[in-house]
Amino acid sequence: MSASDEGTGDRRLLRGARSRAAILRRAVDVASLEGLDGLSFGVLATGVGVSKSGVQTLFGTKEHLQTATAEYARGVFDEAVVHPARATAPGAARLRALVEAWIRYARAPLFPGGCFWAANQAAFDGRPGPVHDALFAGQRDWRRLLATEVRHATGASPEAADLAAFQLDAVLLAANTALRCGDDTAVDRVRQVTEALLAPSGPDRATTVRQP
Repeated sequence: MSASDEGTGDRRLLRGARSRAAILRRAVDVASLEGLDGLSFGVLATGVGVSKSGVQTLFGTKEHLQTATAEYARGVFDEAVVHPARATAPGAARLRALVEAWIRYARAPLFPGGCFWAANQAAFDGRPGPVHDALFAGQRDWRRLLATEVRHATGASPEAADLAAFQLDAVLLAANTALRCGDDTAVDRVRQVTEALLAPSGPDRATTVRQP
């Protein structure tokens, strides 16, 4: 292969990567509004200004498109919420940074329909497969991250930290709904719950069960 042929191939790959990114950016916006089931090659082709066959060539099947869209949405979320918090020290500072970044995400959503996962998880929670796995893998990793920072901050047992992360994630989801309904007091509640979990022995107290 000549240098010219290699250059042509590289340019094609670059164009393909750019087209794929543009289509997926459009796909997450559509799916946040209409759900992943609302995606189609035709709708995305029209929105991005490419051919329907071009979209189908890049993704093959609707399921592959849906899976790629869920993974792309997770990348956008990680870039906006998770990665900035890594600049802070592990433990309490990083947990607070994650929560504050999440609050910004909930107040000014990255997607036009609001939280991508709130818009799609309910539709796939009983439908096993790659789309389901892609949607819920991000939530599991998010909770695992919260649990890790709780352990660093408080020295809680793994079980207690996992429960604390579950509770905090539930509060964040509830706050997202409240914010969509115009209830800004949800932000203060999120911060109060976070500080309660960071209090000495907070997570361990949450796992204490009174014996009859």
